[in-house]
Amino acid sequence: MSEADLINDLQTRGMRLVDPRAGHESRRGGAGPSDHKAVTIGGRTVMVPVHTAPAFDSPYLVDAPDAAGLSRVTRDSVEVAKVRFPARPRFYDLETADGIPYGKIAVLHSRDVLATTVLQTCIRYESRKKTCQFCSIGQSLAAGRTIVRKTPQQLAEVAKAAVELDGVKHMVMTTGTPPGKDRGAAILADSARAVKAAVDLPIQAQCEPPEDDAWHERMRAAGVDALGMHLEAVTPEVRARIMPGKASVPLEKYFSSFEAAVKVFGRGQVSTYILAGLGDTAEAILQTSEKLCALGVYPFVVPFVPISGTPLESHPAPSAGFMAEILAPLAAMIRAAGMAAEEIKAGCGRCGACSALSTYEKLALPRPPAALEKRSA
Repeated sequence: MSEADLINDLQTRGMRLVDPRAGHESRRGGAGPSDHKAVTIGGRTVMVPVHTAPAFDSPYLVDAPDAAGLSRVTRDSVEVAKVRFPARPRFYDLETADGIPYGKIAVLHSRDVLATTVLQTCIRYESRKKTCQFCSIGQSLAAGRTIVRKTPQQLAEVAKAAVELDGVKHMVMTTGTPPGKDRGAAILADSARAVKAAVDLPIQAQCEPPEDDAWHERMRAAGVDALGMHLEAVTPEVRARIMPGKASVPLEKYFSSFEAAVKVFGRGQVSTYILAGLGDTAEAILQTSEKLCALGVYPFVVPFVPISGTPLESHPAPSAGFMAEILAPLAAMIRAAGMAAEEIKAGCGRCGACSALSTYEKLALPRPPAALEKRSA
């Protein structure tokens, strides 16, 4: 099994930790990746589910680390890989002057990515009729693992420490959607401005498309280097069923905002997150991805992970075969469009830990396969 196929299989099936202590830095709840643990495989750090229903039945077992810090991954008692768990970040040991632990303000994703949910509430989440069925943004807040609003000053303080103590390379700022037509762009701009004043750190901001496209330029001027506006699902019927509140922002608005944002941030610096396994077909995801690539938007497709405590906690994860059916041609499509994960300045696509996509990119042909060329005709 290739490294790309192994990562793909682990991310859809999850893994079981033989020694529960190995999962002490795994994440539960929050804005994602949730119920995962970071593991390094062959030099690449990825997020693998450990607290989900599929993970509890996973055929992959992970031993406790040996003296060298390596753990065996076995399937049917046969070793398939050795992995290493990233060390606990040192900035987690600090707290603000008013006693808030840094880990409640921002967390380490993968190996070198600082991530924060600036506003831990959302107008969609607060209504059962509007909530995104996969979202757990309120869980970590209810459990006391985070605070509801991170101030620009707090984020700047933590970001500076994370760079100096743990070598963080870029930062992801997402947010629950607040009331108002800017849909979170304003608080992201304020936060980015403060962080950039404290430390030179590339930042990706993530929000729903602002009603006024002028917010793209405002965020860029504040220090945002890359922008994520996440579709999650690509067909109207799936969007309406899975995320009824967010679906009130039509696909047409997303695509017009994508086009406007690319003019500000550049090709490959605007991305969207697509959750495969919610009901969209592989064909629908690839067709939408073609449109996105043509605009210069990086389609970051990840396997849906059912998170405990959400309405979709019992929804099955997609199969590895389904993901490979998407990721292999998608990687070629991205390369043909002149984009690449490693060229994104900051954010989920650059990190790549929640999907095997960037690993498939390295295997991709310089031109898309014939099937994709025919589809484009």
